[in-house]
Amino acid sequence: MQKTEVYLEKEILHRKSKKVKVAAAQISSVYIDKDATIEKIEKFAKEASNNSLLALGESAVPCFPVWNLVHRPVDQHKFYKLLYENAIEIGDEAYQRLSDIARKNKIYLSVGITEKSSKSPGTMWNTNLIFNPEGKLINRRRKLVPTWAEKLTWANGDSYGLEPVDTSFGKVGILICGENTNTLARFSLLAQGEQIHIATYPPAWPFDRPNNKNYDLLEAIKIRAAAHSFEGKIFTIVSSGILDDEAIKFISNGDEEVMNILQNSPQPVSAIFGPTGELVSEPLIGKEGIVSAEIDLSECIKWKQIHDITGGYNRFDIFKLKIIKRELKSIEIVEDL
Repeated sequence: MQKTEVYLEKEILHRKSKKVKVAAAQISSVYIDKDATIEKIEKFAKEASNNSLLALGESAVPCFPVWNLVHRPVDQHKFYKLLYENAIEIGDEAYQRLSDIARKNKIYLSVGITEKSSKSPGTMWNTNLIFNPEGKLINRRRKLVPTWAEKLTWANGDSYGLEPVDTSFGKVGILICGENTNTLARFSLLAQGEQIHIATYPPAWPFDRPNNKNYDLLEAIKIRAAAHSFEGKIFTIVSSGILDDEAIKFISNGDEEVMNILQNSPQPVSAIFGPTGELVSEPLIGKEGIVSAEIDLSECIKWKQIHDITGGYNRFDIFKLKIIKRELKSIEIVEDL
């Protein structure tokens, strides 16, 4: 080995790597029961407390409204009311319990919730919260556009939390389900310095009946997660939910056709992807559990020599992206000074 090569190898070995343990918990929500679901999250957080970051799936608390996709709108009113009653208002008791879980386990906790409005009873958003190890809320993201039948439940979100947040190990960003197909939303996070991406997904996405070509949620997740990691040269944590037998029974509400659709819908996956789009954890499919991996953020540097789409591999004199970052409010009161 040449002297230069020996020197470089020693330098690399002596430099501090940026390693961190991260995890995703794939759970079945206790259908529409926020208290029981938060208790479940507490158990999984304790089990995963040897990690620095734990991510849970889309609207884990109190549940993802799968009924939007399989029941007629005129049959959904009872579900909607139950969901609102179990949704979380920022600052309420359920919110505080999630904050306490992060603090007690000394982890960054990312959790999907259905958030309800304090001003307009009945209005809800598909929201993701990130708490730091002190239990402080450091990001609240509302899904920009509810996907397809989700519009029966959730209102449009805003760009207020559309940014990666600083942690002790790097910048963490979050997009919810279909937002991971929104090219501009993804680029906006990368351009703001995202190093670890969280992508959350539902427990099921029955887009068609079992006899027809359905939406393959598993493959769709893998494609999007690998693509975002590869394009940005970053790590992606995918966290999905699952439907257990009790949830299927609850949603079906005695309708055998609905039960058949849910039992035969493609299942999602939870996994962790690296900066070349490869899996760096075992994928978890169709069951509850935790996936985790020790990732080294310094690995991302090497791959940006090829494509750095937020740096040297772009033409910002040609392309421009502008984000209007504000929280949507129903009224703005201007006092007469």
